This record gives sequence, structure tokens and C-alpha cells, in this order.
Amino acid sequence: MPKEKRATGEQPLMGTRLEFLIDLDHELVRLAQTINWDAIAAEFRPMYCPDNGRPAVPTRLMAGLQLLKHTFNFSDEVVVARWTENPYWQFFCGEEFFRHKLPINPCQMTRWRQRIGEKGVEKLLQITIEAGKATKTITEQSFEKVIVDTTVQPKAIQHPTDARLYRKVHAVMLRIAVAEGLDLRQSYRKLMERAFRKHGGHMKAKQFKRAKPVLRSLKTMAGRVLRDVERKLSEEAYEAHKGMMLLSELILDQKRKTKNKIYSLHASEVECIGKGKAHRPYEFGVKVSLAVTHKEGFVVGIQSCPGNPFDGHTLDGQLDQVERLTGKLPALTFVDKGYKGHGVPEDRSRVLISGTRKLSYTLKRHLRRRSAVEPEIGHMKSDGLLGRNFLKGMQGDAMNAILCGAGHNLRKILARLRALLSLLSGEPRATLQAILDRLGSVALLHHTPEVA
Repeated sequence: MPKEKRATGEQPLMGTRLEFLIDLDHELVRLAQTINWDAIAAEFRPMYCPDNGRPAVPTRLMAGLQLLKHTFNFSDEVVVARWTENPYWQFFCGEEFFRHKLPINPCQMTRWRQRIGEKGVEKLLQITIEAGKATKTITEQSFEKVIVDTTVQPKAIQHPTDARLYRKVHAVMLRIAVAEGLDLRQSYRKLMERAFRKHGGHMKAKQFKRAKPVLRSLKTMAGRVLRDVERKLSEEAYEAHKGMMLLSELILDQKRKTKNKIYSLHASEVECIGKGKAHRPYEFGVKVSLAVTHKEGFVVGIQSCPGNPFDGHTLDGQLDQVERLTGKLPALTFVDKGYKGHGVPEDRSRVLISGTRKLSYTLKRHLRRRSAVEPEIGHMKSDGLLGRNFLKGMQGDAMNAILCGAGHNLRKILARLRALLSLLSGEPRATLQAILDRLGSVALLHHTPEVA
């Protein structure tokens, strides 16, 4: 069970208290004061053994590092390294004194994500929604109208051409042979490399007739090494490498129109998804459905949809998640034309599809704002980690998508707090606190006399 840190108020013989190093009006400090850290600790407490083993790392530290990673678009290694340099990050994660050493090993972030699972990271997203209400970035009325759309979360794989896949199969078979001490009849190592570069040259010059026989030779050499390894492996060794052997056989057997093709050896769950983009006709990853508030673009639901389902079939599950995270169903849901035939009953939520006619002026005006979800997706891909997922497996796809939504919400909250503090920077501390507690998002957006 983790031992949560509590403020002692003591001054150590060596070291400096963080409150003496930082500006207590900084947006990260105010955000840390609005997040309900006790609720996060209580949620994850049943996932630890209560009376065995050494105490775990404090929950606030682990949750804070995950949120900082997806807020500022860093990897596990970078966010842990930057933590020792940034006193504001240390205060956000619950530290009382400035620390000069790494808080954890970066691999502990991976194990912690695996421990809490998809439901745990969904709790982190819910915490950011509650923080948005506490800072008045959103209100209860914001949940009445949502925009739902889908996008693709690309996986961290190379573009899967046939030549590249054959080359990877050959390399994997050679690694298995070295690990098991097999004496292959012929390795084809130099011939494979030479043929791969020759094929790339022909494809670059658009000499497709010359590239075709070279591609056949790549497949032949990879298949020969695969069958040689399969013959010489013992039963125990074959069972140890069975998954990779089967994937390699599927890659060599699949054709152009084969369904459920394998596009990567290390991420076999990757799917080929075409969203009709001119600059990127096909993307390789998993489909993601997300729901944002109609006015603020605040993420109130996001989940992965493996199997590349029809967009309309994802709407019901997305509304379930919105209800689970916010406590209420939206009265109006705005979607694009890809959601025709969604099947959501009218009494549950009124779904308005782009291009619908015979609507009131107010609903037409609201429906024109449906496209506001597109820049939110763009920011999650460019400013967050939705543009390339490095987490493993289908569970990694689901967790990365939800954490990207949490990071997007925190960026919006920080931007609001930063704007408020810049507007009121000349006020005394007591007056500033009183105005921040009273001021709402409408006053900030429209620059009412209250701000002046």
C-alpha cells in the first residue's frame, strides 16, 4: 500500500521548501489545489496489497507524472528527467521540499498504467472534468450539448510495405536461430539486404515491372529461412516462439485482398483505416471515438474502437461513457453524416446530423458548430500524444486515448488560469483570490466590465 505524503510544515536542516521557490499564483499551483488527489488515492487503494511488501510510490506522484506527460507531450523518460528540474512539477505531484534526484525509474510508469488499467485512466479523465468545473472552465450546462466524432490513433510502426514486412520476417527468424543456437543451411543475410535496396530503387523510379520479381525473391528468401528454422526447432523451443512463427507465416501467406491482414510483427492488432484524406489515404492504428462539449471543446468522453466499426455503431457506447464520467446524458448530440443509421433512440439523446433540414434557427446555429471538434482533434495530435501511440497492445491503445483526453483538458484549464492571472496581475493577493473565486468563463471570454 502506498504511503501518501502529507504536508508537515517543518523546515529541514538541508533543502528548501517549494513554497519559497515558486510563485503561488502560478497556473500549475492553482490547478494542483483544485484536483481531488484524495479521491484518486481512494480509487486506486484496492489495487495494492494492504499488508505485504514494501510501501509503493505515492499515488499522487504517479498520477501527477501521467498527467504531466500527456499535458506537455513528453515520453516517460523525459517527463521523469524534467521533474527534477521543475519545482512547479514537484509541487503538482505533492512534494513539500525540492528534490534533486529522480523520483522513480521511468519503467515504473508503465507498470503503474498496467496496474490501474483502462478503468483507472478513465478515473483520471473524470478528475480533469471535475477540475474543469472547479476552475469554471466548464459548467454543468456544458454537458447538455456535445459533439461526437471519430479519428484514427496511429500506432508507432513503419509504413507496412510488403518488402519491409518480408525483411522483418527474415530478421526475426535469424534472431530466433541465434537465440536457439540453430545452424541454418543459408542465412541470405547479404542477399536480403541487397534485394531490399534494389526493390526500393525500382519503386522510387516507378519501375514496377522490374520491382515485381525482386519482391518475389524477397518473399522466397524469407520463406526458406522460416521453413529451415521451423524444421530445426525443438518442440519446447517452438512453443516458446509460437506466436512469432504464426505471425510470420500469416505475413508470407497473405495476399492483396486478404482480410484482417498483419501489418506489424510487434503490433499485430494494428488495423488499416481509410478516412478519405487526400494527403493520407490510409492510416495504421485504431479508430478512436471522442465527445467534446459544444461550446468549450472540453473532452467528456474518449475511447478506442478496435475492429474499425461503422461510426454510427460507436455512438451508443460513447454516450454511455459520457454519462459515466459526467453523471448525465447530453440532451443534444451533434455528429457528421457518417453517423447515419446510428440507432440511438430519440428519448435518450437527440442526435442531429450535419445537413439536416427543417430545423429551428437556434438548432441550425448549434449544428454549424459541429466542425469545431476537428481543431480539438488536431490539437490532441500535435500538442498531445494522440498522433502516435507507443503503448503496447489493445489495452495500450485504450489507455493512451483516454490519457490524451485528460491532457487536452488540463491544457485548457491551464490556459484559462494563465489568462486570468495575466489580466489580474496588478491586483493585490487577497483581491486576486476573491476575483478568481468569483469570476466565470463568460466574463473571461467576453471581457466584461468585471474583468476590467
